Amino acid sequence: MKISLMILSAALAFSSGAFAADSTTLRLGIDPTYPPMDSKAPDGSFKGFDVDLGNEICKRIHARCQWVELEFSGMIPALQARKIDAILSSMAITEKREQQILFSSKLFQFKSRLIARQGSALAGGLNALPGKQIGVQSGTQFEGYALKNWAPLGVHVVAYKSQEEVFADLENGRLDGALLGSVEADYGFLRTQAGKGFAFVGEPLSMGDRGVGIGLRKDETAVQASINEAIASMRKDGTYAQIAKKYFDFDPYGN
Repeated sequence: MKISLMILSAALAFSSGAFAADSTTLRLGIDPTYPPMDSKAPDGSFKGFDVDLGNEICKRIHARCQWVELEFSGMIPALQARKIDAILSSMAITEKREQQILFSSKLFQFKSRLIARQGSALAGGLNALPGKQIGVQSGTQFEGYALKNWAPLGVHVVAYKSQEEVFADLENGRLDGALLGSVEADYGFLRTQAGKGFAFVGEPLSMGDRGVGIGLRKDETAVQASINEAIASMRKDGTYAQIAKKYFDFDPYGN
């Protein structure tokens, strides 16, 4: 039977930073539309860098990961409603989100990039943005950035439920460009057949986040401490690097 994180937190062993010996299920919210971070295998199982990191963290805190598929924009409401216990789906640590939820220490950090079709008006640079249709995934920092900085310039910011929908409309010409994480753009689209003929536009963008972390409810400080210790030990013993090499030819942690 699943144990609520409030009960689970009380069972934490502070001396070791791990859960108590009895097995506990940790329900992790994931949006599997963001390869190579989060995606779904043909058999319906979840895979990706986030998933491998989460499974290793669960192992180290003596919990069983149960991945719960959700739309990204519904992650924080689901967490607050206790439908899930944590969010592990490439969620950036931002000041706005920290007003609502607690975050673990950083898991990785990427810059943000705009992508567009080669030879299009946007290929000339960001000065061509006014009047263009730019796709973003709903609820992401990219949506917030584009609405704040680009919409006042006359850019039409179009939000989608999933990143897959953004890529689909970019490919079929309904969008002029898309704004997302540089690694997800590169590995999840530009290096695929669908991304042939597309490229990055302009320089990487800094959105003021402090990388990606695991989202928790505000009162789950003991769980946060346990997860942070697991992340630190993965970095120290080389497990993090081993997992990262499955997906990247660089260190995704970012410094």
